[in-house]
Amino acid sequence: MIPEGLYLLTSVAMAVSSLKLTRDRVLVKDLNCIESLARVDVLCVDKTGTITEPGMEVEQVIPLMDGVDGETVFTAFYSGLEPENDTARALCERFSGASHWVCQKRIPFTSETKWSAAIFEKQGAFVAGAPEFVMGARYEEIREIVEKWSEKGSRVLLMAKAEAITDRPSGLQPLALAILSNRIRPAAKQTFSYFREQGVTVKVISGDNPITVSQVALRAGIPGAENYVDASAFKSPEELADAAQCCTVFGRVTPDQKRALLRALKNAGHTVAMTGDGVNDVLALKEADCSIAMASGAQAANQVAQLVLLNSDFAAMPAIVDEGRRVINNIQRAASLFLVKNILSLGLALTCLLTGQSYPFAPFHLTMISALTIGVPSFFLALEPNYQRVSGKFLPTVLGRALPGGLTNLLLVLLAQLLLPLFGVGGALVSTTCVGILAVTGMAVLHRTCRPFAPFRHLLWWAMGAGLLLCFT
Repeated sequence: MIPEGLYLLTSVAMAVSSLKLTRDRVLVKDLNCIESLARVDVLCVDKTGTITEPGMEVEQVIPLMDGVDGETVFTAFYSGLEPENDTARALCERFSGASHWVCQKRIPFTSETKWSAAIFEKQGAFVAGAPEFVMGARYEEIREIVEKWSEKGSRVLLMAKAEAITDRPSGLQPLALAILSNRIRPAAKQTFSYFREQGVTVKVISGDNPITVSQVALRAGIPGAENYVDASAFKSPEELADAAQCCTVFGRVTPDQKRALLRALKNAGHTVAMTGDGVNDVLALKEADCSIAMASGAQAANQVAQLVLLNSDFAAMPAIVDEGRRVINNIQRAASLFLVKNILSLGLALTCLLTGQSYPFAPFHLTMISALTIGVPSFFLALEPNYQRVSGKFLPTVLGRALPGGLTNLLLVLLAQLLLPLFGVGGALVSTTCVGILAVTGMAVLHRTCRPFAPFRHLLWWAMGAGLLLCFT
Protein backbone atom coordinates (compact mmCIF):
# COMPACT_ATOMS: atom_id res chain seq x y z
CA MET A 1 0.00 0.00 0.00
CA ILE A 2 3.00 2.33 0.39
CA PRO A 3 4.00 4.24 -2.79
CA GLU A 4 7.65 3.34 -2.25
CA GLY A 5 8.63 4.37 -5.79
CA LEU A 6 7.33 7.88 -5.22
CA TYR A 7 10.01 8.55 -2.60
CA LEU A 8 12.73 7.53 -5.02
CA LEU A 9 11.14 9.47 -7.88
CA THR A 10 10.85 12.67 -5.82
CA SER A 11 14.43 12.38 -4.55
CA VAL A 12 15.81 11.75 -8.03
CA ALA A 13 13.81 14.61 -9.59
CA MET A 14 14.93 17.05 -6.89
CA ALA A 15 18.55 15.93 -7.14
CA VAL A 16 18.59 16.23 -10.94
CA SER A 17 17.08 19.70 -10.62
CA SER A 18 19.70 20.70 -8.05
CA LEU A 19 22.52 19.51 -10.35
CA LYS A 20 21.02 21.38 -13.29
CA LEU A 21 20.79 24.61 -11.25
CA THR A 22 24.39 24.12 -10.09
CA ARG A 23 25.51 24.04 -13.73
CA ASP A 24 23.67 27.35 -14.11
CA ARG A 25 25.74 28.76 -11.21
CA VAL A 26 22.97 28.52 -8.61
CA LEU A 27 23.75 26.91 -5.25
CA VAL A 28 20.74 25.01 -3.84
CA LYS A 29 21.06 24.71 -0.06
CA ASP A 30 17.55 23.38 0.62
CA LEU A 31 15.79 21.08 -1.85
CA ASN A 32 12.37 21.95 -0.37
CA CYS A 33 12.71 25.52 -1.62
CA ILE A 34 12.33 24.25 -5.21
CA GLU A 35 8.66 23.52 -4.54
CA SER A 36 8.15 26.89 -2.83
CA LEU A 37 9.78 28.69 -5.74
CA ALA A 38 7.53 26.91 -8.21
CA ARG A 39 4.45 28.26 -6.39
CA VAL A 40 5.70 31.84 -5.86
CA ASP A 41 3.19 34.53 -6.81
CA VAL A 42 4.90 37.51 -5.10
CA LEU A 43 8.59 38.31 -5.52
CA CYS A 44 10.15 40.90 -3.19
CA VAL A 45 13.41 42.45 -4.39
CA ASP A 46 15.89 44.99 -3.11
CA LYS A 47 16.96 47.84 -5.37
CA THR A 48 20.74 47.73 -5.01
CA GLY A 49 22.29 44.54 -6.31
CA THR A 50 19.04 43.20 -7.76
CA ILE A 51 17.49 45.82 -10.06
CA THR A 52 20.75 47.73 -10.27
CA GLU A 53 24.31 46.50 -10.45
CA PRO A 54 25.88 46.11 -7.00
CA GLY A 55 28.58 48.75 -7.39
CA MET A 56 27.74 52.43 -6.81
CA GLU A 57 29.67 55.52 -7.80
CA VAL A 58 29.70 59.14 -6.67
CA GLU A 59 28.68 61.38 -9.56
CA GLN A 60 29.30 64.76 -7.96
CA VAL A 61 29.32 66.82 -4.76
CA ILE A 62 26.92 69.77 -4.54
CA PRO A 63 27.78 72.47 -1.94
CA LEU A 64 24.87 73.90 0.06
CA MET A 65 26.79 76.65 1.90
CA ASP A 66 29.12 79.30 0.55
CA GLY A 67 32.74 78.93 1.56
CA VAL A 68 32.44 75.22 2.37
CA ASP A 69 34.58 72.72 0.48
CA GLY A 70 32.40 69.61 0.39
CA GLU A 71 35.24 67.49 -1.00
CA THR A 72 37.39 68.26 2.05
CA VAL A 73 34.64 67.39 4.54
CA PHE A 74 33.69 64.16 2.77
CA THR A 75 37.36 63.14 2.51
CA ALA A 76 37.91 63.71 6.23
CA PHE A 77 34.72 61.82 7.11
CA TYR A 78 35.32 58.73 4.90
CA SER A 79 39.13 58.55 4.72
CA GLY A 80 40.30 55.32 6.35
CA LEU A 81 36.74 54.29 7.26
CA GLU A 82 35.80 50.61 7.04
CA PRO A 83 32.72 50.55 4.74
CA GLU A 84 29.65 48.71 6.08
CA ASN A 85 27.45 48.86 2.95
CA ASP A 86 27.56 49.65 -0.79
CA THR A 87 26.95 53.36 -0.25
CA ALA A 88 29.80 53.69 2.23
CA ARG A 89 32.02 51.60 -0.06
CA ALA A 90 31.43 53.97 -2.99
CA LEU A 91 32.09 57.01 -0.77
CA CYS A 92 35.27 55.49 0.68
CA GLU A 93 36.57 54.81 -2.85
CA ARG A 94 35.72 58.32 -4.05
CA PHE A 95 37.05 60.17 -0.99
CA SER A 96 40.11 58.06 -0.27
CA GLY A 97 42.64 60.90 -0.06
CA ALA A 98 44.65 61.82 3.02
CA SER A 99 43.17 64.25 5.57
CA HIS A 100 44.81 66.18 8.43
CA TRP A 101 41.57 66.20 10.46
CA VAL A 102 41.87 64.10 13.65
CA CYS A 103 38.82 61.96 14.43
CA GLN A 104 38.03 61.56 18.16
CA LYS A 105 34.84 59.51 17.96
CA ARG A 106 32.59 57.80 15.41
CA ILE A 107 28.93 56.81 15.60
CA PRO A 108 28.27 54.00 13.09
CA PHE A 109 25.45 53.88 10.54
CA THR A 110 22.35 51.81 11.40
CA SER A 111 19.30 50.84 9.34
CA GLU A 112 17.07 52.49 11.94
CA THR A 113 18.73 55.93 12.12
CA LYS A 114 19.91 56.09 8.46
CA TRP A 115 22.91 58.25 9.44
CA SER A 116 26.44 58.04 10.84
CA ALA A 117 28.50 60.71 12.62
CA ALA A 118 32.08 61.66 13.41
CA ILE A 119 33.54 64.14 15.90
CA PHE A 120 36.85 65.80 14.93
CA GLU A 121 39.33 67.41 17.33
CA LYS A 122 39.14 71.06 16.16
CA GLN A 123 36.43 71.04 13.49
CA GLY A 124 33.55 69.65 15.61
CA ALA A 125 30.80 67.10 14.84
CA PHE A 126 29.60 66.09 11.37
CA VAL A 127 26.70 63.87 10.32
CA ALA A 128 26.26 62.01 7.01
CA GLY A 129 23.16 60.13 5.93
CA ALA A 130 19.70 60.22 4.35
CA PRO A 131 18.69 63.91 4.12
CA GLU A 132 15.18 63.51 5.56
CA PHE A 133 16.49 61.50 8.53
CA VAL A 134 19.42 63.80 9.25
CA MET A 135 17.39 67.03 9.02
CA GLY A 136 14.18 65.69 10.56
CA ALA A 137 11.61 68.49 10.90
CA ARG A 138 13.91 70.87 8.96
CA TYR A 139 13.97 68.68 5.86
CA GLU A 140 11.80 71.22 3.96
CA GLU A 141 14.86 73.54 3.81
CA ILE A 142 16.57 71.22 1.32
CA ARG A 143 13.65 69.14 0.01
CA GLU A 144 13.52 70.81 -3.43
CA ILE A 145 17.15 70.20 -4.36
CA VAL A 146 17.18 66.66 -2.87
CA GLU A 147 14.05 65.53 -4.71
CA LYS A 148 15.32 67.01 -7.98
CA TRP A 149 18.05 64.37 -7.93
CA SER A 150 15.87 61.63 -6.38
CA GLU A 151 13.41 61.95 -9.27
CA LYS A 152 16.29 61.11 -11.63
CA GLY A 153 16.84 57.84 -9.76
CA SER A 154 19.99 58.99 -7.95
CA ARG A 155 20.74 58.33 -4.29
CA VAL A 156 21.38 61.52 -2.31
CA LEU A 157 23.55 61.70 0.82
CA LEU A 158 23.69 64.80 3.04
CA MET A 159 26.74 66.02 4.95
CA ALA A 160 25.86 68.42 7.79
CA LYS A 161 27.67 70.01 10.72
CA ALA A 162 26.11 69.53 14.17
CA GLU A 163 26.44 71.49 17.40
CA ALA A 164 25.88 68.33 19.47
CA ILE A 165 25.08 64.65 19.03
CA THR A 166 23.11 62.88 21.76
CA ASP A 167 20.24 60.61 20.75
CA ARG A 168 20.13 62.53 17.47
CA PRO A 169 22.10 65.46 15.99
CA SER A 170 21.07 69.01 16.92
CA GLY A 171 21.95 72.49 15.63
CA LEU A 172 22.47 71.21 12.10
CA GLN A 173 23.98 73.20 9.23
CA PRO A 174 23.63 71.47 5.82
CA LEU A 175 27.02 71.62 4.07
CA ALA A 176 26.93 69.49 0.91
CA LEU A 177 25.16 66.71 -0.98
CA ALA A 178 26.84 63.68 -2.53
CA ILE A 179 25.00 62.33 -5.57
CA LEU A 180 25.40 58.57 -6.09
CA SER A 181 24.06 56.36 -8.85
CA ASN A 182 23.67 52.71 -9.83
CA ARG A 183 23.38 51.36 -13.32
CA ILE A 184 20.27 49.32 -14.14
CA ARG A 185 21.19 45.71 -14.87
CA PRO A 186 21.12 45.11 -18.66
CA ALA A 187 18.71 42.17 -18.36
CA ALA A 188 16.44 43.80 -15.73
CA LYS A 189 13.61 44.75 -18.11
CA GLN A 190 13.54 41.33 -19.74
CA THR A 191 13.58 39.59 -16.34
CA PHE A 192 10.72 41.62 -14.89
CA SER A 193 8.77 41.23 -18.14
CA TYR A 194 9.00 37.45 -17.65
CA PHE A 195 7.55 37.69 -14.14
CA ARG A 196 4.73 39.93 -15.39
CA GLU A 197 3.81 37.37 -18.06
CA GLN A 198 3.88 34.59 -15.46
CA GLY A 199 1.47 36.41 -13.14
CA VAL A 200 4.10 37.01 -10.44
CA THR A 201 3.73 40.35 -8.64
CA VAL A 202 7.01 42.18 -7.95
CA LYS A 203 7.43 44.31 -4.81
CA VAL A 204 10.51 46.53 -4.38
CA ILE A 205 11.61 46.90 -0.75
CA SER A 206 14.53 49.25 -0.07
CA GLY A 207 16.04 51.45 2.60
CA ASP A 208 16.52 54.27 0.08
CA ASN A 209 14.33 57.28 -0.64
CA PRO A 210 11.00 56.00 -2.07
CA ILE A 211 11.08 58.52 -4.95
CA THR A 212 14.53 57.29 -5.98
CA VAL A 213 13.48 53.64 -5.74
CA SER A 214 10.30 54.33 -7.71
CA GLN A 215 12.22 55.98 -10.55
CA VAL A 216 14.69 53.09 -10.72
CA ALA A 217 11.82 50.57 -10.71
CA LEU A 218 10.06 52.46 -13.53
CA ARG A 219 13.23 52.39 -15.61
CA ALA A 220 13.48 48.62 -14.98
CA GLY A 221 9.93 48.11 -16.29
CA ILE A 222 8.29 46.96 -13.03
CA PRO A 223 4.47 47.32 -13.29
CA GLY A 224 2.93 49.68 -10.73
CA ALA A 225 6.28 51.24 -9.80
CA GLU A 226 4.60 54.66 -9.57
CA ASN A 227 2.71 53.39 -6.48
CA TYR A 228 5.35 54.08 -3.82
CA VAL A 229 5.21 54.74 -0.10
CA ASP A 230 7.60 55.92 2.61
CA ALA A 231 7.63 53.16 5.25
CA SER A 232 9.02 55.52 7.89
CA ALA A 233 5.58 57.20 7.98
CA PHE A 234 3.77 54.05 9.13
CA LYS A 235 2.45 54.31 12.67
CA SER A 236 1.11 50.76 13.10
CA PRO A 237 1.54 47.24 11.71
CA GLU A 238 -1.98 47.48 10.25
CA GLU A 239 -0.96 50.41 8.02
CA LEU A 240 2.00 48.39 6.79
CA ALA A 241 -0.20 45.35 6.06
CA ASP A 242 -2.68 47.50 4.10
CA ALA A 243 0.12 49.07 2.06
CA ALA A 244 1.53 45.61 1.27
CA GLN A 245 -1.57 44.88 -0.82
CA CYS A 246 -1.82 48.12 -2.81
CA CYS A 247 1.74 49.51 -3.13
CA THR A 248 4.60 48.24 -5.27
CA VAL A 249 7.58 50.28 -4.05
CA PHE A 250 8.50 50.66 -0.37
CA GLY A 251 11.23 53.13 0.60
CA ARG A 252 12.98 53.83 3.91
CA VAL A 253 12.15 50.33 5.12
CA THR A 254 13.87 49.05 8.27
CA PRO A 255 14.90 45.37 8.63
CA ASP A 256 11.97 44.71 10.99
CA GLN A 257 9.56 46.33 8.55
CA LYS A 258 10.89 44.15 5.71
CA ARG A 259 10.07 41.08 7.77
CA ALA A 260 6.64 42.49 8.67
CA LEU A 261 5.88 43.17 4.99
CA LEU A 262 6.67 39.59 4.01
CA ARG A 263 4.62 38.29 6.92
CA ALA A 264 1.64 40.44 5.85
CA LEU A 265 1.88 39.11 2.28
CA LYS A 266 2.04 35.50 3.53
CA ASN A 267 -0.94 36.08 5.84
CA ALA A 268 -2.86 37.28 2.77
CA GLY A 269 -2.37 33.85 1.19
CA HIS A 270 0.60 34.59 -1.08
CA THR A 271 3.68 32.43 -1.60
CA VAL A 272 6.54 34.92 -1.24
CA ALA A 273 10.14 34.82 -2.47
CA MET A 274 12.72 37.37 -1.32
CA THR A 275 16.01 38.35 -2.91
CA GLY A 276 18.63 40.27 -0.95
CA ASP A 277 22.34 40.74 -0.48
CA GLY A 278 22.83 42.74 2.72
CA VAL A 279 22.80 42.15 6.46
CA ASN A 280 19.63 44.26 6.66
CA ASP A 281 17.88 41.66 4.46
CA VAL A 282 18.55 38.70 6.78
CA LEU A 283 15.28 38.92 8.77
CA ALA A 284 13.21 39.12 5.58
CA LEU A 285 15.14 36.24 3.99
CA LYS A 286 14.38 34.06 7.01
CA GLU A 287 10.67 34.98 6.81
CA ALA A 288 10.26 34.27 3.08
CA ASP A 289 8.89 31.01 1.69
CA CYS A 290 11.88 30.98 -0.64
CA SER A 291 14.97 33.11 0.01
CA ILE A 292 17.56 33.99 -2.64
CA ALA A 293 20.88 35.75 -1.98
CA MET A 294 23.60 37.16 -4.20
CA ALA A 295 27.02 35.57 -3.65
CA SER A 296 28.66 39.01 -3.83
CA GLY A 297 26.56 40.20 -0.87
CA ALA A 298 27.01 39.85 2.87
CA GLN A 299 28.05 36.47 4.24
CA ALA A 300 25.15 36.51 6.71
CA ALA A 301 22.64 36.77 3.83
CA ASN A 302 24.33 33.88 2.00
CA GLN A 303 24.20 31.71 5.12
CA VAL A 304 20.46 32.29 5.66
CA ALA A 305 19.31 32.01 2.02
CA GLN A 306 18.03 28.76 0.53
CA LEU A 307 19.36 29.63 -2.95
CA VAL A 308 22.56 31.55 -3.70
CA LEU A 309 23.17 33.09 -7.14
CA LEU A 310 26.89 32.44 -7.54
CA ASN A 311 27.17 34.90 -10.44
CA SER A 312 25.16 37.50 -8.45
CA ASP A 313 23.02 37.95 -11.56
CA PHE A 314 19.28 38.43 -11.08
CA ALA A 315 18.75 37.50 -14.74
CA ALA A 316 19.13 33.85 -13.67
CA MET A 317 15.79 33.98 -11.82
CA PRO A 318 13.49 33.00 -14.75
CA ALA A 319 15.49 29.81 -15.34
CA ILE A 320 15.32 28.99 -11.62
CA VAL A 321 11.55 29.48 -11.48
CA ASP A 322 11.11 27.39 -14.64
CA GLU A 323 13.16 24.58 -13.14
CA GLY A 324 11.10 24.61 -9.95
CA ARG A 325 7.89 24.47 -11.95
CA ARG A 326 9.20 21.65 -14.12
CA VAL A 327 10.03 19.52 -11.09
CA ILE A 328 6.79 20.08 -9.19
CA ASN A 329 4.49 19.79 -12.22
CA ASN A 330 6.13 16.53 -13.24
CA ILE A 331 6.12 15.08 -9.73
CA GLN A 332 2.41 15.95 -9.38
CA ARG A 333 1.69 14.26 -12.69
CA ALA A 334 3.75 11.16 -11.90
CA ALA A 335 2.43 10.88 -8.33
CA SER A 336 -1.09 10.30 -9.62
CA LEU A 337 0.15 7.10 -11.33
CA PHE A 338 1.48 5.78 -8.02
CA LEU A 339 -1.65 6.59 -6.03
CA VAL A 340 -3.92 4.74 -8.49
CA LYS A 341 -2.33 1.47 -7.33
CA ASN A 342 -2.37 2.52 -3.67
CA ILE A 343 -6.08 3.38 -3.74
CA LEU A 344 -6.76 -0.09 -5.18
CA SER A 345 -4.45 -1.84 -2.68
CA LEU A 346 -5.98 -0.15 0.36
CA GLY A 347 -9.60 -0.67 -0.77
CA LEU A 348 -9.02 -4.27 -1.82
CA ALA A 349 -7.14 -5.21 1.36
CA LEU A 350 -9.94 -3.83 3.56
CA THR A 351 -12.58 -5.62 1.48
CA CYS A 352 -10.73 -8.95 1.66
CA LEU A 353 -10.32 -8.60 5.44
CA LEU A 354 -14.03 -7.87 5.94
CA THR A 355 -15.45 -10.45 3.51
CA GLY A 356 -12.92 -13.28 3.82
CA GLN A 357 -12.18 -13.28 0.08
CA SER A 358 -8.70 -14.25 -1.08
CA TYR A 359 -6.37 -11.49 -2.27
CA PRO A 360 -6.23 -11.99 -6.07
CA PHE A 361 -2.69 -10.79 -6.77
CA ALA A 362 0.69 -12.41 -6.32
CA PRO A 363 3.77 -10.20 -5.77
CA PHE A 364 5.05 -10.71 -9.33
CA HIS A 365 1.67 -9.50 -10.71
CA LEU A 366 2.00 -6.15 -8.91
CA THR A 367 5.69 -5.91 -9.83
CA MET A 368 4.80 -6.15 -13.52
CA ILE A 369 1.93 -3.60 -13.25
CA SER A 370 4.01 -1.23 -11.09
CA ALA A 371 6.99 -1.32 -13.43
CA LEU A 372 5.20 -0.91 -16.77
CA THR A 373 2.25 1.39 -15.92
CA ILE A 374 3.84 3.39 -13.09
CA GLY A 375 7.58 3.15 -12.41
CA VAL A 376 9.20 3.38 -15.85
CA PRO A 377 6.80 5.97 -17.38
CA SER A 378 6.80 8.17 -14.24
CA PHE A 379 10.61 8.29 -14.27
CA PHE A 380 10.70 9.62 -17.84
CA LEU A 381 7.74 11.95 -17.36
CA ALA A 382 9.35 13.46 -14.23
CA LEU A 383 12.35 14.67 -16.25
CA GLU A 384 10.41 16.31 -19.11
CA PRO A 385 10.14 20.09 -19.67
CA ASN A 386 6.95 21.49 -18.09
CA TYR A 387 7.03 25.19 -17.20
CA GLN A 388 3.36 25.93 -16.51
CA ARG A 389 2.56 27.81 -13.33
CA VAL A 390 1.85 25.39 -10.46
CA SER A 391 -1.75 25.64 -9.29
CA GLY A 392 -3.63 24.01 -6.43
CA LYS A 393 -2.30 22.12 -3.43
CA PHE A 394 -0.24 19.01 -3.98
CA LEU A 395 -2.30 16.29 -2.26
CA PRO A 396 -5.81 17.37 -3.42
CA THR A 397 -4.52 17.76 -6.99
CA VAL A 398 -2.85 14.34 -7.04
CA LEU A 399 -5.80 12.57 -5.38
CA GLY A 400 -8.22 14.20 -7.82
CA ARG A 401 -6.27 12.73 -10.72
CA ALA A 402 -5.75 9.31 -9.11
CA LEU A 403 -9.23 8.59 -7.70
CA PRO A 404 -11.00 7.80 -11.02
CA GLY A 405 -8.41 5.19 -12.00
CA GLY A 406 -8.09 3.75 -8.49
CA LEU A 407 -11.84 3.40 -7.94
CA THR A 408 -12.31 1.93 -11.45
CA ASN A 409 -9.69 -0.71 -10.66
CA LEU A 410 -11.29 -1.51 -7.30
CA LEU A 411 -14.82 -1.78 -8.70
CA LEU A 412 -13.83 -3.98 -11.67
CA VAL A 413 -11.63 -6.30 -9.60
CA LEU A 414 -14.39 -6.80 -7.01
CA LEU A 415 -16.92 -7.51 -9.78
CA ALA A 416 -14.54 -10.02 -11.37
CA GLN A 417 -14.07 -11.83 -8.05
CA LEU A 418 -17.83 -11.88 -7.49
CA LEU A 419 -19.12 -12.84 -10.96
CA LEU A 420 -16.46 -15.07 -12.54
CA PRO A 421 -16.87 -17.95 -10.04
CA LEU A 422 -20.61 -17.99 -10.93
CA PHE A 423 -19.59 -19.03 -14.47
CA GLY A 424 -17.22 -21.75 -13.24
CA VAL A 425 -14.02 -19.78 -13.72
CA GLY A 426 -11.29 -21.03 -11.35
CA GLY A 427 -9.09 -19.06 -8.93
CA ALA A 428 -5.99 -18.88 -11.15
CA LEU A 429 -7.95 -17.50 -14.11
CA VAL A 430 -9.75 -15.02 -11.85
CA SER A 431 -6.35 -13.78 -10.72
CA THR A 432 -5.12 -13.46 -14.32
CA THR A 433 -8.30 -11.58 -15.28
CA CYS A 434 -7.80 -9.14 -12.39
CA VAL A 435 -4.23 -8.50 -13.52
CA GLY A 436 -5.55 -7.82 -17.04
CA ILE A 437 -8.02 -5.30 -15.58
CA LEU A 438 -5.14 -3.50 -13.82
CA ALA A 439 -3.12 -3.49 -17.04
CA VAL A 440 -5.93 -2.01 -19.17
CA THR A 441 -6.89 0.60 -16.54
CA GLY A 442 -3.22 1.43 -15.94
CA MET A 443 -2.70 2.08 -19.67
CA ALA A 444 -5.85 4.25 -19.73
CA VAL A 445 -4.57 6.31 -16.77
CA LEU A 446 -1.13 6.58 -18.41
CA HIS A 447 -2.81 7.71 -21.64
CA ARG A 448 -4.56 10.51 -19.75
CA THR A 449 -1.37 11.47 -17.91
CA CYS A 450 0.61 11.70 -21.18
CA ARG A 451 -1.80 14.21 -22.75
CA PRO A 452 -1.09 16.35 -24.68
CA PHE A 453 0.86 13.77 -26.63
CA ALA A 454 4.26 14.55 -28.13
CA PRO A 455 6.37 12.09 -30.18
CA PHE A 456 8.31 10.92 -27.11
CA ARG A 457 5.10 10.36 -25.10
CA HIS A 458 3.61 8.35 -27.98
CA LEU A 459 6.73 6.20 -28.00
CA LEU A 460 6.62 5.78 -24.21
CA TRP A 461 2.95 4.76 -24.15
CA TRP A 462 3.26 2.22 -26.97
CA ALA A 463 6.46 0.79 -25.46
CA MET A 464 4.71 0.16 -22.11
CA GLY A 465 1.74 -1.41 -23.92
CA ALA A 466 4.08 -3.71 -25.85
CA GLY A 467 5.82 -4.66 -22.59
CA LEU A 468 2.51 -5.68 -21.00
CA LEU A 469 1.53 -7.74 -24.06
CA LEU A 470 4.89 -9.49 -23.91
CA CYS A 471 4.46 -10.31 -20.23
CA PHE A 472 0.96 -11.72 -20.73
CA THR A 473 2.10 -13.73 -23.73
